[in-house]
Amino acid sequence: MKLSTLLKWLTGGCEAFLAIPIAGGAFIFSNAWMPLLFMFVFHLITLVVAARDKRSYAGNILGMITSAIGAIPFIGWVMHTVTAIVLLIEAGRSTSLDNKS
Repeated sequence: MKLSTLLKWLTGGCEAFLAIPIAGGAFIFSNAWMPLLFMFVFHLITLVVAARDKRSYAGNILGMITSAIGAIPFIGWVMHTVTAIVLLIEAGRSTSLDNKS
């Protein structure tokens, strides 16, 4: 498994956790929005690794946008949900590409 695939699974899982309505919001608020900063950097690192591996990185660009506007309650929830879905689909596709080679 390529590093970019693993990072996509991890970023997708983290976004899915942040998309849980009460738990994700409470986690973000209780840590003074630092999870959003962490996720922005995590998405940036994953984007660089995915570009190096010549894999899709659109989900990580979306994740960086989500991290930037994730503090807006309802919009943040929707964006985390959409980003998690996109990243997990990309990770699944990357996994199948990894298995073929």
